[in-house]
This record gives sequence, C-alpha cells and structure tokens, in this order.
Amino acid sequence: MMTTFFPFDELTWPQVAALRRDTPLVIPVGEGYDMAKLAEALGNAPAVGVLPPIPYGWRGSGLAVHETPFVRLVSGLLDSLADDGFSRVCALQPQDIDLGLGARAIIQPHSSQRRDASPLPADVDRDKCVIIPIGHTEQHGFHLPLSTDTLIIDAIGRGTEAAAPNEAVCLPAFPYGASTHRSSFAGTLNVGGRAFEDFWLAVVDTLVTRGFKKMYLMSGHGGNCSFLVNVVKYAGERHRRIFCATTWLHTNGHIAAPVLAETRLSGRGGMGHAGELETAMILALRPDLTHMARVVDETDFVATESYYMDWIEGGALVANPPWDDDTATGAYGAGSVATAEHGRLWLDTAVAEKAAHVREIHEQHRRREERREAGFGLWGSQELGR
Repeated sequence: MMTTFFPFDELTWPQVAALRRDTPLVIPVGEGYDMAKLAEALGNAPAVGVLPPIPYGWRGSGLAVHETPFVRLVSGLLDSLADDGFSRVCALQPQDIDLGLGARAIIQPHSSQRRDASPLPADVDRDKCVIIPIGHTEQHGFHLPLSTDTLIIDAIGRGTEAAAPNEAVCLPAFPYGASTHRSSFAGTLNVGGRAFEDFWLAVVDTLVTRGFKKMYLMSGHGGNCSFLVNVVKYAGERHRRIFCATTWLHTNGHIAAPVLAETRLSGRGGMGHAGELETAMILALRPDLTHMARVVDETDFVATESYYMDWIEGGALVANPPWDDDTATGAYGAGSVATAEHGRLWLDTAVAEKAAHVREIHEQHRRREERREAGFGLWGSQELGR
C-alpha cells in the first residue's frame, strides 16, 4: 500500500478534528529526508500528516542553540498533538544528535550531520538587523488553514528584507509558537510559554555570540507577543550592547493603523482572529487555501470599555479568558467581507511599517553606541566601559 503524505498545516481545524486519531503525524527537524524510508518506519500507513519542518535550532542547522531549550520546544509540540488524542506522533530527526525523545523519534541520516549548513544568517550580514519572523500552527476558524500566521509573517518578513536589503536580513519563518487556548480547537499546537521564551533567548544568545547586535523578533501570532516582550527584556539585561526589539503583531503602528482604519469594511471586532484582516491577507497570498464558502462571522465578543477584541486590541485590561466564551467556530471577526485587494494593500503597508522599524532599530543602536563610546554617565566607569 502506498503512503500518502499530506501537509497538516494546510488543513482547517474541523478537518483535523475529523482525522482518525491513529493517523501518524510527523514533525521534521529540518528538511530533505527520505520519505520512502519514513513510510516504511511508520508501517506504510495509508496516510501520514507532515507538519511544518523546524527550520533551525539543532546542531548542524546553521543556527544552533543549546540542546535543552530545543528539546523542550520539540517535546511541547509533540505533547500538543498527543493532547489532541493522536496516538502516533513523532519527530523525524537527524542521526547523531540526541533529543531524548525515545520512541517518539524516527532517526534518519541527514546532510546536516555530514556537513554543517551555511551560517544562518551569513556572517557577512553582521551589521544588518536580523529579522526573525515567528508564526504558529493553530486553528483559524472554518475557512483558513492552520498555517495562516506563518504565511503572513513570512511574507512580511521577506518583504521587509526586500524593501531594506542593505539594512535587514530575514531568517526563515519559524512555524511554531505559544497558544494558551490550545485545547479548545483541534490542530492548535503549543510550545509552552516558558519553553518558548527559553528557546528564543537561546537564539538571541547564539546570534550575539556570532557578532550580531540588532534583532527584530517579528510575530504573526498574538499568543507569542507577551512572551516575546519577556525575551527582549531578558536579552537586554544579558547583552547590554545590543538592540533587540519586538512589537505587537503587525499592521498596527503609526504607519499601518491609519490605513486599516480608513479602508476596513468591518467595524470594531471584525479583525480579531481569522477575521477581515487575516482572511484578506491569505486571499492575497494563498487563495487556494482560503475557503470563503465556509466563513462564519463571529463578532459577539464579550466587549467592555476596557477589554475587547480587535486587531489593534483596546482597553486597559489584560486578560486571557477561554476562547470558548466568545467563539463557537474559532474565529473572532468578519471574514466574509475580506478581499484580496485589501489583503495586498495591508501586506504592503505592513512591510512599509516593518522597514521603518528596522531603520529605527539601526538608529537606536547607533546613537546608543555613540553615547557609550563617549563615556556617557556610568558608561565612563571602568566596569561599564568595557
């Protein structure tokens, strides 16, 4: 029997919910494995779901971190799938590295263990700002794929590099993040908040060790953002002569927010999650994965003056109530009014805003270094001046 491999992240959450729970699901550590051998290792199962490959983090990947945070990240992802009821979940990993996964690992020869990949990013780009796009694999209502966040932030990150090629270099989009609402809807993975923070701090540590000093952690998934704030705070304490920054999602700063306000068709609440904005962007990027006939608009979020849900979240209160309170389909918003035309406009606007942020990061680092080198304040002391 021939094995059919299907991309797990191109499904919607109801499609994941309908899968047999004995369907094998595989998370590849890198790319380039022998799929025939994988099928054999899985007993030639009729169908195997392949999740997005982890693009870096392991020894030989070009951007390696300490194994402990990497193992915790992979384990958290496998646990998410097991919590969804899937009984055959595993990582497909290179030989000669021990991730301690036991029976949850399938090991194959891999080029990264015969020769190291080229440094990621290239050492010649040390003076540039490293853009680190971080998406996620999670539910986006009845009509959008699990890969929505990753597709969007990948396009914005690569677009920013293209808009500022002398100032920015973009890493491959990382397809996994943190979802504290993971259990509500099938197909939503969760690295775990602490594991997420530890991994990204380890990535910053590695980049700093290699001589990079400007980094922009760029998220396409709202659940990542509060944890990324912690990462940049830890990084700023640990590495005093870098400038590592993040922001809340995208398309919501002084450049993009006015464009959204002027052109959106939905009212407040129409852009919370899998709503007008994300649906429009996926219509522009991957119309083949956008199922407009399945859209269900849900805008009845329990909103008060200081707590409500929209793309640019409002109010003074920060909370995390169960998603089940506010959505039956996994969507917050009005995806039905989305258009590809608006999606292209908003992606372009997001890129313009991110390129402006990159230039600010360079300016911040330059001006701070000038003060340090001039011995400003405590920087003139022997201990801080080093």
